[in-house]
Amino acid sequence: MVVNLAFALILLGADKPGMEVIELKSGNLLKGEVLKERDGMLWIDVGVEVVKVPSQDVRSRMDASKAGKSVSSTVGAVFGESGNLYATRDLSPKSVKELVEEFGEAVVLVKTPTGLGSGFVIDEEGHCITNCHVVEGETRITVDMFLKSGNSISERNIPNVEIVALSPFFDLALLKIPAQKDFKFHRVFFASDDDLRQGDLSFAIGNPLGLSRSVTQGIISNKNRNMRGQVFYQTTAQINPGNSGGPLFNNKGQVIGVNSLKIGGGEGLGFAIPINYVKDFLRSREAFSYNKDNPNTGYRYFDPPRRVNPNTPPTK
Repeated sequence: MVVNLAFALILLGADKPGMEVIELKSGNLLKGEVLKERDGMLWIDVGVEVVKVPSQDVRSRMDASKAGKSVSSTVGAVFGESGNLYATRDLSPKSVKELVEEFGEAVVLVKTPTGLGSGFVIDEEGHCITNCHVVEGETRITVDMFLKSGNSISERNIPNVEIVALSPFFDLALLKIPAQKDFKFHRVFFASDDDLRQGDLSFAIGNPLGLSRSVTQGIISNKNRNMRGQVFYQTTAQINPGNSGGPLFNNKGQVIGVNSLKIGGGEGLGFAIPINYVKDFLRSREAFSYNKDNPNTGYRYFDPPRRVNPNTPPTK
């Protein structure tokens, strides 16, 4: 029997001899005794029943008696902020090649009648982050997902993508991709704290000029760059039209920002919206809820009063 692994938390009970902690690529954890491993499947006795898990979905295995406190801290990191749609996770540094293999399927190509952009899936329900300017003013949105099957990758176009929330000021949008019967969404994890420093490695996955699944690598040039009245991360990872809305990762595979813009005529001058802005946007998504039928969803700013020339005689 295959169970819904979203409920794996309830299976983390007391340690017994032979118990293992199985970490899945989805970010969930199972704790139980591995009864057998055969034909690319694990049979795990979790106490209430035996669950069957594909070996390719397993990220790591650890003896439960040695896992100790690390299990509890990891669970808290993954699920502590799930009510806000996103999740954080304490990951270990890996090569860019390994991280692209691990998280590349969560990055999508966002298509509208007027252009292309990038986005990334943040939960198993299909919620997706992109830039507001990628989808603003559009009603017909589709995404292309790139699904791994063995050593090959297949492209899947999914129509009828819903706009959930928009924030033009922060240039962020939340989309909802319709659920698919034949596969589960891969998702990313957000960086949990702001320990980013100048010189740290960063890399982007996106679709510059429609060139899908392109990877660019660089460093953080500046983490406090004021652009358009907002703070951005400046990176030397190449950001071009079509990268907009895609994730900027650190060397652990955590998303640290949303790629948004570059300076024209320059090279290695890309900018990403810091992940803390994205967290605030998701926590307050009701304030940015999108309603295409509501004529009052726009804003009108009043002009400031003109300054009075002190030499001008008062009017009668």
